[in-house]
Amino acid sequence: MLFLVFVAGTIAFWREGMNRWMRPELARIEQPMRVLAGAQRFLERKAPDAESWFITMASEHSPGADLFWQPQQKKGEGQRRRGRRNNQALIGADGQPAVARETRGGEFFYRFHFDLHYMPVIWARWLVGFATMMMLVAILSGIVTHKKIFRDFFTLRRAKGQRSWLDGHNASAVLALPFHLMITYTGLVTLMAMLMPWAVVANYSDQAKMFEVLFPEAAAVERTDRRVPLAELTTIVTDAERRFGGPAGFIEVNMPGDAASRVTVSRSPASMLSSRTPRLTYEGSSGRLIWQAPQPGGAAVTAGAMIGLHTGRYADAGLRFIYFLCGVAGAVMVASGLVLWTVKRREKLADPQRPHLGFRIVERLNVAVIGGFPVGIACMFWANRLLPVGLAGRAEWEVNALFIAWAGASVLAVVRRPAASWALLFGTTGVLLGMLPFYNILATERGLPASIMAGDMMLAGIDAMLLVFAGSFIAIARRVARHRPAIRRPRASAARPMESRSSPPVLEPAE
Repeated sequence: MLFLVFVAGTIAFWREGMNRWMRPELARIEQPMRVLAGAQRFLERKAPDAESWFITMASEHSPGADLFWQPQQKKGEGQRRRGRRNNQALIGADGQPAVARETRGGEFFYRFHFDLHYMPVIWARWLVGFATMMMLVAILSGIVTHKKIFRDFFTLRRAKGQRSWLDGHNASAVLALPFHLMITYTGLVTLMAMLMPWAVVANYSDQAKMFEVLFPEAAAVERTDRRVPLAELTTIVTDAERRFGGPAGFIEVNMPGDAASRVTVSRSPASMLSSRTPRLTYEGSSGRLIWQAPQPGGAAVTAGAMIGLHTGRYADAGLRFIYFLCGVAGAVMVASGLVLWTVKRREKLADPQRPHLGFRIVERLNVAVIGGFPVGIACMFWANRLLPVGLAGRAEWEVNALFIAWAGASVLAVVRRPAASWALLFGTTGVLLGMLPFYNILATERGLPASIMAGDMMLAGIDAMLLVFAGSFIAIARRVARHRPAIRRPRASAARPMESRSSPPVLEPAE
């Protein structure tokens, strides 16, 4: 579980870039206000009588402006869940509706790292929350009990079998220890209302009341049914950004085209540490500021900062890359720990060469998860490139491709020896990832050379990292394939020489 969370969460640090990479038809955004003006024109034409518009501002890191609109509720219809988004579109860099492949992009990895997939969200969050809590306990207890924590960090013995694995495990744990502690604790903070609901129950009649207090809004007004043109959103957003001292991130327009329309602008979370971004509400017809969200209290500010630290949206490219490297170190720490656990257990078995069923299940589960999940991710990327653009349910089929490939890798892990499965799965992942940048050069306009020439370092960086990880997986696969386990024989004992000679040999870690 923790390995899946670390891998998906680490990829999610680049989710905006992945959203762009998985839609190679879209050009880079250079004029966000031009995109916003195009979004307003589209919505006024497509949904002039909607109940609400929702606009996610375009930026240089996003593929465009995401639009959602909620139609008015007609008489006789049941109550709709507040905030339900029934229609959507994407406005590209030219201010026109973009024609691009349907994909979950980086959003899938972001949601998967705490919502998982194919299961109820509440169950998934409890599972992830429990695993995260156990990791936090392990980190804190490890800091207290590990006497050689910093000494182990500076110890790295090459080509020493199990000792080298142990040194790598210790280094990946200690090198990013502050990050591991921060990301684990702040991850629990994001789920605190679910994991520890007693404060909410004691102070509010329900969660809706709590959200009214935590996220106040301007006083509601009734629709007048008198048509008045909406002010230019570019003018409103420009004023909001001047007041924020940073870029806007989200716009909500209530009752567009009505005399009572309201426009609420939120600051982009990419421009500040806290996830609790300030909001301003304007009169839609005139563009006049009528309401400003009050300053949150100390507890809310602290929680917002914790969540902001966890998501890392505030980080620039350099700091985000540090987040990414620390996340990779966390995945390596968990993976190497799982492998070392089975290696140490094997040494204690009565017959290490013929382990019992329980041990074989654990060993093959390690192969299925650590070796199989990366294969699934690589297949998802290839599905993004190869599935027909007009395929119905295309975005979900990309995700299905990940799990189908992962299931196939898991079957392979069951029927083959672990050592052979490690080499095959890591090698397959390396080849699949390594071929992607070359396919991009041949089949898209966003290949690595083109991205570098255009100065689009986000897409160039993703292709470059694919090559780096491809080389790493192939190198690991070759190392595993060439490794031959040495037989370690116990030293003879003076007291019981015959017993020592008859003891079964213990294998060095190979599987």
